[in-house]
Amino acid sequence: MTDFDQLENDDELPKSKSQVKREMDALQEVGKKLLSLSKNQLKKIEMSDTLKDAIEESGRIKQNEAKRRHLQYIGRVMRTEDHETIAQRVALLDTTSAAYNKLFHQLEIKRDALIGENSKEVLSQYLDDNPNLEEIQLLRQLIRLSQKEASQEGNTSNRKKLFRLLREVEEKRLGLKG
Repeated sequence: MTDFDQLENDDELPKSKSQVKREMDALQEVGKKLLSLSKNQLKKIEMSDTLKDAIEESGRIKQNEAKRRHLQYIGRVMRTEDHETIAQRVALLDTTSAAYNKLFHQLEIKRDALIGENSKEVLSQYLDDNPNLEEIQLLRQLIRLSQKEASQEGNTSNRKKLFRLLREVEEKRLGLKG
């Protein structure tokens, strides 16, 4: 009997060298995206002190080869982290990612629904979905002002304020804002 016959399912097979390299490359890509985030955005992502220090240190490295090696180090450190959660958070903060665009469009749709014809039903549903919302009065005020703006055409400042409020609430819900 061979060693392969003794293994009952595919999950027990050891990873190939190529698979390990692909995973490390993926972690390094997440590391690159982490390096491109601002300090405020980095504060929104939970990570170990070791990873924070490595990211901070990368700003001081100027030589290309040293940057490449340091990126490999960041990937190695991320192996011990909850890298899937970090990757999801980075995607939501990266303005070029599909996850960010999806969230952005969902918030635009929610804002337009709150301003639209069935705004009372949409608002009650939104408040049911977000029971910890503290800015209810501000939300209602911005909805009223945005509805007036929609009928006047031109000025969109209250619609923008409403969108910002919805984005802040969503960021709190996702744990991206303290």
